[in-house]
Amino acid sequence: MINPIKVFETPNDLAKIGIAGIMSPKPTATRKEIEVKTATSLGRPLKGEFNLILNQAFPEVRIWQQRGKITTIGQVKAVIAENLIKTYDKGKIRALDGLSLDVEEGTVLGVLGPNGAGKTTTVRILATLLSPDSGKASVAGIDVIKDPGKVREVIGLSGQYAAVDETLTGWDNLTMFSRLYHLSPAASKKRADELLEQFSLTDAAKRPIKTYSGGMRRRLDLAASLIVKPKILFLDEPTTGLDPRGRIEMWEVIQGLVKDGTTLLLTTQYLEEADQLADEIAVIDHGKVIARGTSDQLKKEVGGERLEIVAEAKDLKQVAEIVGKVSGGKVLVEEGSRQVSAPVTTGSRALIEAVRSLDDLGIHPLDIALKRPSLDDVFIALTGHVAEENKPEEGEVKSRRGRRK
Repeated sequence: MINPIKVFETPNDLAKIGIAGIMSPKPTATRKEIEVKTATSLGRPLKGEFNLILNQAFPEVRIWQQRGKITTIGQVKAVIAENLIKTYDKGKIRALDGLSLDVEEGTVLGVLGPNGAGKTTTVRILATLLSPDSGKASVAGIDVIKDPGKVREVIGLSGQYAAVDETLTGWDNLTMFSRLYHLSPAASKKRADELLEQFSLTDAAKRPIKTYSGGMRRRLDLAASLIVKPKILFLDEPTTGLDPRGRIEMWEVIQGLVKDGTTLLLTTQYLEEADQLADEIAVIDHGKVIARGTSDQLKKEVGGERLEIVAEAKDLKQVAEIVGKVSGGKVLVEEGSRQVSAPVTTGSRALIEAVRSLDDLGIHPLDIALKRPSLDDVFIALTGHVAEENKPEEGEVKSRRGRRK
């Protein structure tokens, strides 16, 4: 079994674990020859025949090249945070309290949490805008604390607040950011045109930003974070303040990025947004991850399905008795809304049995349904809070974009 974190300095190291007989080039090849056969881009899968042969021999292992070394990784983690701690006001405010999470390459991790839970602080640390008091973090295999400059070369960041110059046009903003990323004048203009088309802003390209709608500004801000085509993107509340139509448009843009292979860490206050976009969801409270899983997994943790019946006030007692027999669990009667509910484990069978019992007694319910727990139910059950408009966490600076080189 190959050590998943083993770093092979040269082909001769590979020969020691028995790959020599199937390698091309042979183990005696120099490192330079190896690099000619493979990709040299930082943190990207190896290309060509060499990679193909290794992957055929060890399909469960991903082969990467970084700074002239060949690295094998069992599960590729694009983002890793380990035991992050961050305090403010001389330790009186603990924004992060041992937070740990990771994001697999090519997936979307949605980060949920009540106000002040530590979501934005986490993003700012991973994007090199803030240093933790303790703990470790890496992005694309690069240490966030030791080598922040390299991290900034491979990430994009779109914060809660659109950081664009309102006096400039959309095209001017994108060309300006491109030049700040050291693109040539010609390349800057080309990239601006590409992004304006990708985000459906071509018609508004020459208009000042102050004439843009909120949704258009957010799309332009996201476009600016993609100038260097990052493989890892941090989105902090990307649809805050948008109307439902603008939010859906932004979702479509984000889904397109995911299809192109971008890895995303997304913080959001909208539970439906996490449900729609995230492969996995991490719930943060008091600076820690308190739950993680797919949307369905989290809903199962909260509880199974519930049978809910709305009836006339005079029938509530009998309805409660029926629901109790069908459920076997605790029955909740809400007299104000005339609703009777209880958890069930037999799904549609419980619903059918309840309908038959009601019919036998001549009771005609006003409404009857089998309800699965929503992500809202999960959020409240785990945190004790409802999702609210996010306020800046301690120590944040609203206007800071953080995509500096």
